[in-house]
Amino acid sequence: MKFISWNIDSLNAALTGESPRAQLSQQVLERIATHQPQVIAIQETKLSDKGPTKKHFEILSDRFSDYEIVWSSSVQPARKGYAGTMFLYQKDLTPAVTRPVIGAPGTMDAEGRIITLEFDDFYLTQVYTPNAGDGLNRLADRQIWDQKYADYLAALDQKKPVIATGDFNVAHQEIDLAHPENNRRSAGFTDEERQGFSQLLARGFTDSFRFLHGDVTGVYSWWAQRVKTSKVNNSGWRIDYWLVSDRIANRIVKSEMIDSGPRQDHTPLLFELD
Repeated sequence: MKFISWNIDSLNAALTGESPRAQLSQQVLERIATHQPQVIAIQETKLSDKGPTKKHFEILSDRFSDYEIVWSSSVQPARKGYAGTMFLYQKDLTPAVTRPVIGAPGTMDAEGRIITLEFDDFYLTQVYTPNAGDGLNRLADRQIWDQKYADYLAALDQKKPVIATGDFNVAHQEIDLAHPENNRRSAGFTDEERQGFSQLLARGFTDSFRFLHGDVTGVYSWWAQRVKTSKVNNSGWRIDYWLVSDRIANRIVKSEMIDSGPRQDHTPLLFELD
């Protein structure tokens, strides 16, 4: 099976925008479509609490005509037009869809951060992990989130194998970002966040990219938009992942980034499992 995951940084902008960046986003969507994956996971949709508009559905149905669409949006008391996730899955698939509440702090459970698809033989779940924030003002809550999320995946794993993807907002090892020495206390590379990810893996999960590619360096999934030369210089971070239950790691066929051209921010991740 072939899956793709992408933090799109605003579905509306990617579908209806006319800016140069929106055009680059549309090109990335076209590239995703050419792979014809069984499932597409999208994070940071930034949709309203009502979900996709009629225009959004029309555009998605035209571009991905063979897919069903499910989503989870930020709802009160959380911020409007914030976070959010979406799955597109081929119409011949019939998963059960859940939007779990994991007991996260603050409004995190209301921010549309997790959707899970249950198939006969496995779970496929995606996450948009909360960022630790400017000045690490949300780091304490993030640490609680990491524990609650690890508990959630482990509970799923007790029932059947798990495939988990998304923007985890952490570069796990020094080789997962270009300049670790300059980012020791930056959101996404604090000791606390890295430890949280290590503890998640220790619950029985495998980082599929490292499983296939070992300690390869210079391969990233995100380049800061604020730094115009970040992608040209490959000054990036690997903060997006495909994880699997340890017991199915030997079934991983492919785990790699899809070239998103000159578009900065996140790039899509391609994953194949036997």
